[in-house]
Amino acid sequence: MKITNTLLLTSTLSLLVLFSSNNVMAKSNNQVDTEQANTQQEHKNYRTSKKVPAMRNRVYTQLARAQKLGDDGNKEEGFAVLNEVESQLDNLNGYEQAMLYNFYGFMYYANEDIDNAIASFTKVIANESAIPDSLLISTRYSLAQLSMQKQDYANALLHLQAWQKVNTKSLTANQEMLFAQIYYQDKQYVDCLMHIESAINVAKADNKQPKENWLVLQRATHYELNQPKQVTKVMEQLVRLYSKPQYWIQLAGMYGEIGDEEKQVAVMEAAYQAGYITKSNDIMTLAQLYQFHGAPFKAASLLNEAIEQGTVVAKEDSLALLSRAYLNAKESNKAINVLKQLSAISDSGKYDALLAQTYLNTEQWKSAIASADKAIMKSKGETKPEYLGNMYLAKGMANFNLKDFSKSIDAFIIAENLPKIKKTAQQWVKYVEREQDVFERQQQLRLAMLN
Repeated sequence: MKITNTLLLTSTLSLLVLFSSNNVMAKSNNQVDTEQANTQQEHKNYRTSKKVPAMRNRVYTQLARAQKLGDDGNKEEGFAVLNEVESQLDNLNGYEQAMLYNFYGFMYYANEDIDNAIASFTKVIANESAIPDSLLISTRYSLAQLSMQKQDYANALLHLQAWQKVNTKSLTANQEMLFAQIYYQDKQYVDCLMHIESAINVAKADNKQPKENWLVLQRATHYELNQPKQVTKVMEQLVRLYSKPQYWIQLAGMYGEIGDEEKQVAVMEAAYQAGYITKSNDIMTLAQLYQFHGAPFKAASLLNEAIEQGTVVAKEDSLALLSRAYLNAKESNKAINVLKQLSAISDSGKYDALLAQTYLNTEQWKSAIASADKAIMKSKGETKPEYLGNMYLAKGMANFNLKDFSKSIDAFIIAENLPKIKKTAQQWVKYVEREQDVFERQQQLRLAMLN
C-alpha cells in the first residue's frame, strides 16, 4: 500500500545505468586507483626536483607577531602588521609571499570574512613551485572547504580535484565524503554514490560503521536517481544502526513504495509498539494499513483511542476512517454513532446515505427512512451524487418492511428514473405489488374469520 511520505522519488535514472554489475564497479575502482597512482608518481618526480626558498628570520618575526595579535583579539593591529609586510612585497621571495597570504587567509577566516579568505588562500598557491607540498596540499583542501561553505560547488570541485592530484595519500573516509557532498550539490549523483561507497568501505576496513549523515546523503542520492529499492536498503541500515523514529516510519513508507506490504505494516506496528508513532498523520497511516490488511478492529481501536486522547482531531477524514473501520469490523452500533457525528459536520449527504444503509442492515426501518430523507435533502446541493438512487431504494425497502406498501412503491417508482438502478427498482415494484396483494388478501381473510 503506497502511503504519501517525504520520500517520493522524482528522477528517472535507474540502478542498471549506475551499476550493471559488481564487476563494473570493481573495474571503475581499478581505473581510479591506476589514474591516481600515475598522478602521484608524476607529482613525486616533480617534487624531487622542487627547491623551495627559505623564509628569512625578519619576515617570520613579523608574521608571528601578527598571528599573536590576532590570537589575542587584536585583529586590527594584526592586519596592520600584515599590511606592513605586504607593502614590502617586492622584497619577499615566493615562499615568504605565500606565507604572508596564508596568514591573511586564516585571519580573514577567523574574522568570518570568507570572500577575502578565499582570495588570500588563492594567492598562496599562485606560484606552486615556491611553496612546499604540505602547504600546497592543505591550501587546496582549505579552498575546497571554503568554496563549499560559499555554496560555490563548481570551484569546490575544481579545488578538490587539484588537491587530489598533489595528495600522495589515500583518501580518508571524511575526504571521500567531501567529494560526495560536492558531487551531490553539483547534481553528479553517480559520482556522489561512488565516493559514498568508498567512504563506507574505508570505515569498514577500520572496523567502523558508516556515519549517520553519510547514509542520509546516500539515501538522498538514490532518491534523486529514482531508485526506491536502494533507498529502502539504506533506510534499513539507518534503522538498524541509528533507530530514530522517523527512520522507522520512512522505512515503512518505502516498503509500501516497492510493494512489500507485509513488511510495511510490520514495521509500522513495531514502531507503534516502540512508542515512535505519536503524530496524527502517522497514526492515520497505521490505521489505513490495518484496514488495508484486513484488521479493521485494530484500525478502529487505534483511531478511537487516539481521538479520545486528543492525538488525532475528530474531524471529517479521521471520523470517516473510523466509521469505515467499525463497519468492516461489524461494529454497526459504534459505526452509527460516528456516522451521526459526520452527518452533523458535513454538508454532503454521503454520510447520511451510509447511515441509512447501516440502519437498513440492522433492521432499524424508521431510522433508515429518516437518514435517507436527510441524504436526499442534502443531495440537492451536490452535482450528480452517486448515492441518490440507493436512498430511494433504501426508503422503498424500509417502508416495505413496515408494511407501508404505497410509500414503498412510490420510492421505487422514483428510483426507476435514476441512473444504474432502473432494473432493480422495477423488480422491486413488481415484488412489492405481489406482496401487497398477498398481504391485503390475508387481511381480508382474517376479517372474514372474525365476522
